[in-house]
Amino acid sequence: MDSKYFRKIKKRLAPRSIGEILWANKRWTAWGALVFVGALFIIFAGNGVLQRRRLEADRAVLMEKIRAAEEEQKKLREQSRALDGDKKAVEKVAREKYGMIREGEKVYKIVPRKQ
Repeated sequence: MDSKYFRKIKKRLAPRSIGEILWANKRWTAWGALVFVGALFIIFAGNGVLQRRRLEADRAVLMEKIRAAEEEQKKLREQSRALDGDKKAVEKVAREKYGMIREGEKVYKIVPRKQ
């Protein structure tokens, strides 16, 4: 009657090595290895997650360069339209960009003193 009310305590064996545990659970070990190899393939393969993130970062950089080039092109087109018929605009560019002067003008350069 005593065995009816008391739980039987199983004797624990000494801790086994990892190799013994894996050998005893062959099915789980095989599935675990398969999942591990699959995860490595998904992450590091040629079309894996890391490659995709790298390509997305490169794409963002290139899109920014394209946007900057389009802004530059728009600005140059506006400048070209302004230079087509306006003599004052042509004179302004010639003076500022190329350092040209009219006949009879004198140019004075101010050089800062060295201390």
